[in-house]
Amino acid sequence: MGGKGDRPAGLENRWWVDQHKDERGYLIERPRVPLAFFRTGIGYDQDRAQRRLSDLNLKWFEEVEAPAGEWAVLRMLEKQRVPEPRINKVKAALPVPKDGRAVLVDSGDALRAIITGHPLGQRLVEVRIGRDSSLDAWVEGEWVCERTFRDVEDCLRRAPRLVRDYLLRGRGAPIRA
Repeated sequence: MGGKGDRPAGLENRWWVDQHKDERGYLIERPRVPLAFFRTGIGYDQDRAQRRLSDLNLKWFEEVEAPAGEWAVLRMLEKQRVPEPRINKVKAALPVPKDGRAVLVDSGDALRAIITGHPLGQRLVEVRIGRDSSLDAWVEGEWVCERTFRDVEDCLRRAPRLVRDYLLRGRGAPIRA
């Protein structure tokens, strides 16, 4: 028991492979993934990704010096970057608490704004700004909110108030989208 011969041979038996099964256990035809999806990972440092497997949002603060009350920018790819005017617009729109820290992660085609109050990580908000804009909030490590937005403009209009609500009031705050 536990020897190499006891393990399933194919990838279909691995936990990370999504089998797309229905409630009766029958395989469902998989949707075709456009090749553009796979191109997003070109040039990405896989060792860097492995270091971020747990507590991902807090790990960004270990990689970059984010001074209190200000933004730090972390660029994931050398050649592909979000244009500087969009970065400046996001930084201007989203509030950073005076004693908080913020990292703007540039993945080339989208931005992720990670903002935390003090102490680090007690209250944390992640805003994804791109084709699928959204906001997630955590209070004391517990995921407490998810909001989606129609587009980038909708995100930059509605997210600032949500960020303030979660970072200043935390769990139990009445959140209005």
